[in-house]
Amino acid sequence: MMACLLEAPLRISVLSEVTATSRHYVDRLFDPDPQNVLQGVIDMKNAVIGNNKQKANLIVLGAVPRLLYLLQQSSSSLELRTECAVVLGSLAMGTENNIKSLVDCHIIPALLQGLLCSDLIFIEACLRCLRTVFISPVTPVQLLYTDPTVIPHLMSLLSRSQHTQEYITQIFAHCCKTPEHQTVLFNHGAIQNIAPLLISPSYKVRMQALKCFSVLAYENAQVSMTLVNVLVDGEQLSQVFVRMMQRDKPIEMQLTAAKCLTYMCRAGAIRTDDSCIVLKTLPCLVRMCSKERLLEERVEGAETLAYLMEPDIELQRIASVTDHLVSMLADYFKYPSSVSAITDIKRLDHDLKHAHELRQAAFKLYASLGSNDEDIRKKITETENMMDRIVSGLSESSIKVRLAAVRCLHSLSRSVQQLRTSFHDHAVWKPLMKLLQNAPDEVLVMASSTLCNLLLEFSPSKEPILESGVIELLCSLTQSDSPALRVNGIWALMNMAFQADQKVKVEIVKALGTEQLFRLLSDPDTNVLMKTLGLLRNLLSTRPHIDQIMSSHGKQIMQAVTLILEGEHSIEVKEQTLCILANIADGNTAKELIMTNDDMLQKIKYYMGHSNVKLQLAATFCISNLIWNEEDGEELMTHGSQERQDKLREMGFVDILHKLTQASDPNLCDRAKTAMQQYLA
Repeated sequence: MMACLLEAPLRISVLSEVTATSRHYVDRLFDPDPQNVLQGVIDMKNAVIGNNKQKANLIVLGAVPRLLYLLQQSSSSLELRTECAVVLGSLAMGTENNIKSLVDCHIIPALLQGLLCSDLIFIEACLRCLRTVFISPVTPVQLLYTDPTVIPHLMSLLSRSQHTQEYITQIFAHCCKTPEHQTVLFNHGAIQNIAPLLISPSYKVRMQALKCFSVLAYENAQVSMTLVNVLVDGEQLSQVFVRMMQRDKPIEMQLTAAKCLTYMCRAGAIRTDDSCIVLKTLPCLVRMCSKERLLEERVEGAETLAYLMEPDIELQRIASVTDHLVSMLADYFKYPSSVSAITDIKRLDHDLKHAHELRQAAFKLYASLGSNDEDIRKKITETENMMDRIVSGLSESSIKVRLAAVRCLHSLSRSVQQLRTSFHDHAVWKPLMKLLQNAPDEVLVMASSTLCNLLLEFSPSKEPILESGVIELLCSLTQSDSPALRVNGIWALMNMAFQADQKVKVEIVKALGTEQLFRLLSDPDTNVLMKTLGLLRNLLSTRPHIDQIMSSHGKQIMQAVTLILEGEHSIEVKEQTLCILANIADGNTAKELIMTNDDMLQKIKYYMGHSNVKLQLAATFCISNLIWNEEDGEELMTHGSQERQDKLREMGFVDILHKLTQASDPNLCDRAKTAMQQYLA
């Protein structure tokens, strides 16, 4: 009991001691004499510099609303208003919590209002504070765009001084986060206003201007196409960027200039075979991957390079033989710290905490490098322990690393040779299946795409995967809201059904359920529909299988085929559907489902006379299979086939076939001749 009584007063007295000195500063802000207020603000400025504790105390004691009030009062002297902006700027330099408090007190509109004043020193103080507030991750960037008059006013202040140029471009570079932001800045003349700053005498201004262009050009064709034609002091902008990538320039500048050219190239404004890309940008980005560079530089270099060459096989080939890039990336897993940072203990600690970012960047770059070329994939998988690294990447705690590892795996899984060798040796399918259990959609899409490749018929992983209960998992993907996941689920099932045993096929039909199968056949997404038709075609591929599946599901399948042939579908969809019909016609008992369905026969007849050769070919296949009879392995005319031929002749199929033997397309002509011969046999 006694102890409790003692504790409470102690706590109060300690706190009051800490805040007593701070309170004295705040009290002076309310002094009736303006001169004392000014001196109080100046003393406060000196007290808070570099003192986070003091900053926090003053904020808690309510200094911010009073400082903002004084800043906005027209009766305050310019000197006082400027000193208030400086103190607020200093408070903003503290912790993220400080910034939150400042934003909550509506510091942004107050400072933006202050920019309407004509005094340059005051404007610079307001901009410096705004810059500090806006570059904090806790400040909503949208606050820059709420009032539509702000951006044009900031543009007009760019010409006032080097300081206004530095702060305003830094604000733009940080607050341009969406295509809408890019458009607003573009429409208010960002390009014309900022381009001249690239040759400013101040390095800071040049650097911030460069950063502006990188965020403006990213995935933006309008900006990129405009940038190509901009001249700075008579020189093309792309050449200014090339100069900024020279080896004697600071790394930050080289890297940002390389990003500008990369984004312009990806947006279609510069060709991928342009010398400024092949001879300048690509080698510059490869240099950034060296273990001499700092962690952040290596991460950004690798990610930008991956993005640059993602769609272009030539750039992938050039990069793969530049500076031993493939083995240089292996160091991303071994040496998180750059050679130059080994002596710096704080740096080492930082790099260990961020080593996962390096692994993510390396996986991304490997994925991009290996997305097309077989030799590069071989080079990657033969890099020391590469497959083990990918496998462990698949189960890392960081979701970004898992996603990048699975992207890398997907890229390598496009290779028949890798599927047969390294993928099998490392039982890659096990961690992949585990990853599919409860991952976010992004990861699921990549993982299921990779699984599709592992289920191709020549892949040795196909057997073990089948035994691991993958069918249920894939069937559940086909019910996803995401079209990409539905496609991958059905695609994997299609690959699985290709030349599969009857047991596997029955299992697929049972797990998927006919209801879901037919739901997929009316899916709004054409890719889903195509893959579902592919699955159906693979299920109906050998006579006993065709007859068995058609005997249990014939009615529904024929209904689905009718619906698709009557619907508004592409040539590819209809061709695939007619191929399924041709498979049904190849069954022994199944073909009766077509022969007894006059409506279906009329449809086949219609497509034999269609203007598209692919559809004519597929429809002629159907008829060929209906005429033909191979029961008991004997090519004999039986009662059944005689009846069928008579019926088809009556319906005018023979005349059509005869006409098609004169077709201009050689394949169609041959197909029709073969069918005619079967008739006469």
